[in-house]
Amino acid sequence: MAFNFELKHTDKNCRARVGKLTTSHGVVETPVFMPLGTKGAVKTLTPEELKEIGAEIILGNTYHLYLRPGVEVIEEAGGLHRFMHWEGPILTDSGGFQIFSLSETLRVTDQGVEFKSIVDGSLHFLSPESAAKIQEGLGGDIIMVLDECTPHPASRDYVNEAVLRTLDWARRCKKSHKKRRQALFGIVQGGVYPELRRLSAEGTVEMGFPGYAIGGFSVGEPHDLMFEILGPTLEILPLDKPRYLMGVGNSSSLLRAIELGVDMFDCALPTRMARNGGVLTSQGRLNIRNARHVKDFSPLDSNCNCYVCQNYSRAYLRHLHTTGEILAHRLLTWHNLAFIFGLVKRAREAILDDSFKEFRRSLELEFVLE
Repeated sequence: MAFNFELKHTDKNCRARVGKLTTSHGVVETPVFMPLGTKGAVKTLTPEELKEIGAEIILGNTYHLYLRPGVEVIEEAGGLHRFMHWEGPILTDSGGFQIFSLSETLRVTDQGVEFKSIVDGSLHFLSPESAAKIQEGLGGDIIMVLDECTPHPASRDYVNEAVLRTLDWARRCKKSHKKRRQALFGIVQGGVYPELRRLSAEGTVEMGFPGYAIGGFSVGEPHDLMFEILGPTLEILPLDKPRYLMGVGNSSSLLRAIELGVDMFDCALPTRMARNGGVLTSQGRLNIRNARHVKDFSPLDSNCNCYVCQNYSRAYLRHLHTTGEILAHRLLTWHNLAFIFGLVKRAREAILDDSFKEFRRSLELEFVLE
């Protein structure tokens, strides 16, 4: 089945929108949050549990899967879906962000990126063509062009060079992409420079991708500055194509971006927080390791009806986490993902009701840890 995006409704009072992604592995309602299956698994949870919690699509990490177990192993297994026993849609990133963030020594040229493996120090080279080929081998439903993600702060000249290189890499990825059932998304870069964001967005749109990602945010820049630039950037992207904000997933930022017209999100925050005792709730974040939870026999969130909140107390979960029980990581991950999925589902309902702005205002909280 060919990839398709249908825009179903836009809120009358803002740019928030509800859509439907159709892929060969199922349908995804947008806005949607995609949990990270970095190495072929969303940490601590089975595919069946993810489905029960409400996951519709997950993200696979090309960089890590390329290094281990290798694309040849995954291809022989029948693709990433069969390898990890996930029947729903998968999005794979190009690996570019991990190369720039995890490799201390790398060399970027117009041809691609030379980097050392974090596994064994071996030398590798990733070009736009090989990035597309690797992702075709993994078999994701949505795949990404290779891009150069710039840090913050970075000079305008440096970011300009990266934007031009990313545009060239996008053309090469598109030209080399063969498996048409996979949707190849373009990526907009440009750092915190509005004119470079415009240059990148207009150049990427001109190539005609079935979807567009916005990268290079949440790399250290102030959040208010990110949204100042995000809004005008989104206005350049086609209304009839999905928009994907990469690496953003805290509750307040997610809602703010939905109001501007973003359809897709991914972030390690909910699962990483869980492993460190952080819990997302309707009253803000809490740290389960805090001593005030020792004799607190209430659920994590009295407004949540997930499996964890129905069956376990804060006191018990604190006990599990402070004693190093793996079950703590599993249960807190379950809850955090259920919270985010539930929040996005409620956002979709509010958009359909043309009441998203009121919904967002009712949830404006300081999402900070204790």
